[in-house]
Amino acid sequence: MNLSPVPREVCRRVSDLRACIEQANYRYYVLDEPDLPDADYDRMMRELEALEADYPTLVTPDSPTRRVGAAPACGFGKVRHALPMLSLDNAFAQPLSQDADDSVRFAEVFHFVQRIEEAIKQHDPLFSVEPKLDGLAVSLRYEQGRLVCGATRGDGEMGEDVTANVRTIRAIPLRLRGHGWPQVLEVRGEVIMLRRDFEALNEHARRQGEKTMANPRNAAAGSLRQLDSRITAHRRLSFFAYAVGVVEGTELPDSQFASLQCLCRWGLPIAPDIATARGFAGLIAYFRDIAAGRDTLPYDIDGVVYKLDDRAGQRILGFVARAPRWAIAHKFPAQEESTTVTAINIQIGRTGVATPVAQLVPVQVAGVTVGKASLHNADQVMRLDVRVGDSVIVRRAGDVIPEVVRVISGRRLANARPWQMPELCPVCHSKLMREEGTAAWRCSGELICAAQRKETLIHFASRRAMNIDGLGERFIEALVDFGYVHTPADLYKLDLHDFLEMKRRADARDGTMPETAKQGKAAARWAHNLLAGIKASRPTGLANFLFALGIAHVGQSTAKMLAKWVGSLARLRAMPVLLLRVLPDIGSEVAVSIVTFFAQKGNCQVVDELLAAGVHLNDEGPPEPAWRQRLSLAVLLRMADITGLGPRNSALLAQLFPTLDAIVDAGAATWSRAGVPAKAVHALETFLADPVMLAQLRTA
Repeated sequence: MNLSPVPREVCRRVSDLRACIEQANYRYYVLDEPDLPDADYDRMMRELEALEADYPTLVTPDSPTRRVGAAPACGFGKVRHALPMLSLDNAFAQPLSQDADDSVRFAEVFHFVQRIEEAIKQHDPLFSVEPKLDGLAVSLRYEQGRLVCGATRGDGEMGEDVTANVRTIRAIPLRLRGHGWPQVLEVRGEVIMLRRDFEALNEHARRQGEKTMANPRNAAAGSLRQLDSRITAHRRLSFFAYAVGVVEGTELPDSQFASLQCLCRWGLPIAPDIATARGFAGLIAYFRDIAAGRDTLPYDIDGVVYKLDDRAGQRILGFVARAPRWAIAHKFPAQEESTTVTAINIQIGRTGVATPVAQLVPVQVAGVTVGKASLHNADQVMRLDVRVGDSVIVRRAGDVIPEVVRVISGRRLANARPWQMPELCPVCHSKLMREEGTAAWRCSGELICAAQRKETLIHFASRRAMNIDGLGERFIEALVDFGYVHTPADLYKLDLHDFLEMKRRADARDGTMPETAKQGKAAARWAHNLLAGIKASRPTGLANFLFALGIAHVGQSTAKMLAKWVGSLARLRAMPVLLLRVLPDIGSEVAVSIVTFFAQKGNCQVVDELLAAGVHLNDEGPPEPAWRQRLSLAVLLRMADITGLGPRNSALLAQLFPTLDAIVDAGAATWSRAGVPAKAVHALETFLADPVMLAQLRTA
């Protein structure tokens, strides 16, 4: 700590850093035009923190470094609002036909506008209109341009003092920008969490094995009400201003919309979709416009808000109970509803991924009848603990597939059983395999599963695989849709008549005009060329063929390595996991995937049919000589992943007992006397007692 006078250049640097950091916050949160990379922002913040640590007399309450959060508080104090924080009356669209007159479908809004027109004696008055943000309402009090207090709405009269937490939100200026602001200014607004920040928060929670948040609103509310403001500081919250409370010392414009523009100039962010609209027709047009783009917004909203723009008119209308007569919230249809899970089925995607899907008692969500909802993956089912018979909350946002977001645990039936991922694919009955290190399960019947058929064939025919010239996605889809092809082997059974008939049916389905004689000749040339392309693909290399089979985790480079080291398809088909793991860059996941693929009867049948149809591998040969050098007993023992039997103990056993039979004959007591730890001895004994594992070692 430096207690000597502060050098002038340090004062200038501190001032410059604060100005740059606050300007960066303003551009990011208010203008939505960031121009400073995060790394530069962080470097400036660290430099400012260091200078303030060296020269503590430079520290001010509105310094950007004061946002970092303080130690936990024992509780929140109470704050009485100088002006009550009112709620709004709600209006809902009636569930009528889209053809119904707007004044009937939106009757509550229509009557709201009528009442205002009668009160202020004006037709089609101007309204300030804005999205209804789905977060936590707060009030910010500025005195002489400095933030002195932040409070929640509470009951409207009394809220909680969350000043320490509010100060951590970068979107909220600690000192107002520019000039002309009132001596006292209370700003009302919404603390929210942007969708991208909500996803990042939940992804971090999932990685840490912690509970995830249900939605951005809960995340924002929970983050702002943390007793430890350091936690709030690490959760990226945002803020949008939408109104003012007490104003002393300067008059704001006599317009709601113009007042919000003032707040924006003073550094307070306002929602970018705030606008003005005239009369009932203008309000409904704005409602429809926001509803259409709702799912593209960076934040959650649950409706729009209409406020008479003229403050003089607001004063004439006044208030009723705890709501203003001059404002109303026009709510969207509910995006969340409760219903009951009747079954949990597995849906196989185009790439073989197995997705649990909840079958539901049909319910109206966001204006659409929902009868099923995604559960994403098995881990999500376990996290939510969804069971057949459970009452659940289902969410639907626009065109996004409905999803189950939580279980109403208090309504669970006594006999409800936990769900488990089934063992077999519901489409082709091949084994479902979990991908190592991920939440995804996948059907192992790559070549025979009907759900994967189109994707399998598109990949098989692609340039880097079998390179069948002219066979594009459109015609593959038609071949599958019209039943000409079920597996890749069927491609080599097609003739000229099949292709011409398929093309005619595809053109008719797609609305193409009936073919002329000239078009018929062109189609015949196309079919001949395609047959030639299929014929030309029959001779191919082992690497291309392995890649074309679409074995999970076997990409182009892995296929080339397998072809080089193993040398032949027959040799690869017979190899156990243990032997595959000795190859370069082949871990357990890839080895298991290869063995599982060739263990599936249907996959083997398709491979055999391809070979019988004339596909031949023109570069097969002996295995790589260096492979044999890798196949020492010590390496094989290490690759067997026997618990506790690491490289040192594997080498020790191989040194003392030159063959596998010698190790087996020696027995556990001899291994122990040789210095193998008791844990490794027990694990090795268990491993060798398994005839399958022992057979793998013997084969290697």
